[in-house]
Amino acid sequence: MLLGVERAVVEDVRVELGAVVVSVRPKSREKHRCGVCGRRCPREDAGEGRRRWRALDLGTTFAYLEADAPRVYCKHHRVVVAQVPWARHDSRFTVAFEDQCCWLAVNTSKKAVAELMRVAWRTVGSICKRVADEATADSDLFTGLKRVGIDDFSYRKGQKYLTVVVDHDTGRLVWAAPGRDRKTVEKFLDLLGKERCEQIELVSCDMAESIALAVEDRCPNAIRCVDPFHVIQLATDALDEIRREVWNEARRAGEKEAAKELKGARFALWKNAGKLTDRQRIKLAQIPADQQAALPRLPHLPTAPRDLPPHLRRSRRAARRVARLGQAMSPRAVRQARQDDHQAASRDRGRD
Repeated sequence: MLLGVERAVVEDVRVELGAVVVSVRPKSREKHRCGVCGRRCPREDAGEGRRRWRALDLGTTFAYLEADAPRVYCKHHRVVVAQVPWARHDSRFTVAFEDQCCWLAVNTSKKAVAELMRVAWRTVGSICKRVADEATADSDLFTGLKRVGIDDFSYRKGQKYLTVVVDHDTGRLVWAAPGRDRKTVEKFLDLLGKERCEQIELVSCDMAESIALAVEDRCPNAIRCVDPFHVIQLATDALDEIRREVWNEARRAGEKEAAKELKGARFALWKNAGKLTDRQRIKLAQIPADQQAALPRLPHLPTAPRDLPPHLRRSRRAARRVARLGQAMSPRAVRQARQDDHQAASRDRGRD
């Protein structure tokens, strides 16, 4: 149990070159089975003789399991190495060792896993692949998919991207592949099949055309939902475009003071009215006071960019509408805010 060995008989324990070597053999019920499918098969030959499997370390001491590795003849997989109960097929590590590597790989980097388990960096990747293949061999991750999320992210320098698909109902990753174009998304949809594609009800993604076109073409019943980040980004970009247009109009009209106030009000216009600092309130209040007929008002927004109405889109025609939003601060409120701002600045200097 110390080495995670089950359904086996321990024959001998010895120390070789500072490592613990445990000689074992499978129990009679576990002998002469195909290493791939596990069926009982006739023995073919002795194979390459005795073999060692790396087990979990005993403190700081390496530990190995040693046993015969005969070959058997399977009707389906032909001549293969016989199955052993303590290790997966075509592996030089025990099941307990590989399971621990995979758990660590999920919670930390491959480099850290390689240093802790004292294996090569590439070995960690091959171990994870074996364990993942075994876990997904008898399960269908695409069953019951109705609400999915599709996104891509960079995982290495040099424009290397992965496209991932998650199930919103279970929170699990169901598919991933290199690339970020339409063909990559269509690979997932091909695996999903026509019938399952029609069962998709919701797809959350960004505004990439590669995802939008593939979903629109292959998932006719799906509603595409854009993530809030890009929606707010569009709103703030539209607001900034309107600000630049009004700023240019003020410059052409010779209103230098109004243009100056508009130029420095970019971040104040983006902010929620309830989160404005006193200095930003003063900045927004000074804009309508210095404007002429071409720019009568441009007060602070009463709502956050997330709450902007649909008609405030990236369009030059929305400039006049934004100019009519809300009410400007009164001169008395401006003076009071300026006094409060100066007092707060004095307190801050006193603390320093």
